[in-house]
Amino acid sequence: MATRIDLIGIFPENLAEMVAFYRDVLGFEIDWDGQGPYAEFKNDGVRFAMYERKQLPTLFGGKTPGFTTGINGTFELAIDLPTSADVDREFARVIAAGGREVYAPRDEPWGMRSSMIMDPEGNLIEIGSWNKGG
Repeated sequence: MATRIDLIGIFPENLAEMVAFYRDVLGFEIDWDGQGPYAEFKNDGVRFAMYERKQLPTLFGGKTPGFTTGINGTFELAIDLPTSADVDREFARVIAAGGREVYAPRDEPWGMRSSMIMDPEGNLIEIGSWNKGG
């Protein structure tokens, strides 16, 4: 049996701010009503959710893991767009809407057009395309 990832979860300090960024700036769909510590976005394939960090001891049966705080760059989320021109447009739109730039769109030696932003809590998000056309 092959292993597959079913869910990617982020544990934000400010769940409402992060949901607003992913919904309003990046365009993810969600039916979260602002209540409760868990929010799951609509996404085909791998599920994508957030669980409020201050609620983790409840989730972990009363244990309080010693997590690193601040920006640590241990992972990235990647958004794949149809064309290189889409990367440039989407990067400009996201930055204008409040995203924080890590690097502007550029052509990578491995054949993709790539850019990188950070969400409000410093998680890395790559905006890229493997298609050079458009």
